Amino acid sequence: MSTGQTKRVTTSGGYLGAPIITGEAVALDLRPAGVATRALAVAIDLVAQATLLFVASLLLFRFALSANSAAYAAISLALTVLVLLGYPVLFETLTRGRTPGKMALGLRVVRDDGGPIRFRHALVRGLIGVVLEKPGFSFGAIAVITMLASRNGKRVGDMAAGTVVLLERVPVRVAPPPPMPPALAMWASGLDLSGVGDELALRARQFLTRAPEFDPAVRDRIGAELVAEVGLRTSAPIPPGVPGWAYLSAVLAERRNREMSRVAPAPAPVPPSPTAPAPYAPAWEMPRPPGDGFAPPG
Repeated sequence: MSTGQTKRVTTSGGYLGAPIITGEAVALDLRPAGVATRALAVAIDLVAQATLLFVASLLLFRFALSANSAAYAAISLALTVLVLLGYPVLFETLTRGRTPGKMALGLRVVRDDGGPIRFRHALVRGLIGVVLEKPGFSFGAIAVITMLASRNGKRVGDMAAGTVVLLERVPVRVAPPPPMPPALAMWASGLDLSGVGDELALRARQFLTRAPEFDPAVRDRIGAELVAEVGLRTSAPIPPGVPGWAYLSAVLAERRNREMSRVAPAPAPVPPSPTAPAPYAPAWEMPRPPGDGFAPPG
C-alpha cells in the first residue's frame, strides 16, 4: 500500500467506505450507517411525521366546517409539504444532522469532510428526499439502490448535498498526531503552511505512521519525495542536518497547532519538569540523497 492511498473503514453494509478526512488531516475511522439502520431511522421519522399530520388534520377539521373546500385543500397541501419537508430540514439544521429517528439509532449527517452540516445541506437532502426518494415517486427504491452501490452508503440526496450519514456510537480510532521536535519548534512557527493542503498533510502523516513497515529503499525514496513536495509548498529552506522524519513531523505538528488555536484558546504555560522527557526519535531515519546538505547528524 502506497502512501498516497488512504485506509478505508469497513461499514456495517459489508462494503468498504472512503475515510472521513478532517481539516487537521486526520482520517477518522468512522462507520457509515448501513441500509437497514437508516431504514429503521426513516421509519421512526415517518411515524412521527404521520402523527403530526394526523394532529394537524384534527385541528383543521373545525376550520373546514366554516371554510370552502378550495381553501381547506390548499391549507392541507401546505401543511403536508411543511411536515414532509420542514420536519427533516428543521431537525437536521438545529441538531447538526440528527432527526428523532437518527437520534434513536445513533446516526448523524455530516459533510464529506466530517464537519457539521448547515441549512443548505439539510434543504438539499430534504428536497431530493421528498421529490425523488422518500416518499417520492420511487417509494424509497432509488435511495436503497444508490446506498447499496455507494462506498459510503450515500443516497441521491447525500450525493447532491455532499454529506454522509455516520454511526456516532462506533468508537473513533485515530492515530496519535506526530509530535513537534523541540529543536524545530521556533523554526516551524515561522512557516507559511497555506500551501500544505489536507491531502498532502494526510499522506505525510500516514507515511510517518507506516514508515517502519516499509522497505528501507522504498521508505527513503517516498520520504525524500514527500520532503521535497512539502518544501515546495512551504517555500522555506530545510534546516541543514535535520532528518526527514523530523522535518515532516515539525510541519504537521505546527499545522495541527494552528488548526487547534482557531477553535480553542491557548493553554496556560506549563512549568518545565525537573526531568526532561525523552526526545522523540523513531526507530528509523530518512536521509535525503547525498550532496544536498540534508542528512541526519552523525
